Amino acid sequence: MEKPQMITVDTTVQAPVKKVWNFYTEPTHITKWNSASDDWYTPHAENDLRVGGKFLSRMEAKDGSFGFDFGGVYDAVIPFEVIAYTLGDGRKVKINFNGHGDKTDIHVEFEAESENPPVMQQQGWQAILDNFKKYVEKTGD
Repeated sequence: MEKPQMITVDTTVQAPVKKVWNFYTEPTHITKWNSASDDWYTPHAENDLRVGGKFLSRMEAKDGSFGFDFGGVYDAVIPFEVIAYTLGDGRKVKINFNGHGDKTDIHVEFEAESENPPVMQQQGWQAILDNFKKYVEKTGD
């Protein structure tokens, strides 16, 4: 079996790691930033942030034409540092948070799926991460 291709996306958020972590993991915030473009949204999110805990985000096109559930199970949770999980289709994802003062670097590494070209997957995940960055930086504590 060949090793899956890994894709990475990165950003630096102008906010302390505690705020970044909370906005990344709390369902009330997830529903506000978790989309790759303005014609999509996340009407519902659940998050049991612990090893063995499950998460689920319902992602839908605003015009009602399409929607899907994005979810999985946590493999590792180190508060304010690392989140690792296995998606429903078996792919692995690892997110590193590196806080330094009023800035936080986020590095996401995930296994590519086989339906879409890797560059398209990277663009989609980067767009969501960029949306997260914008949301955190414009929202107060």
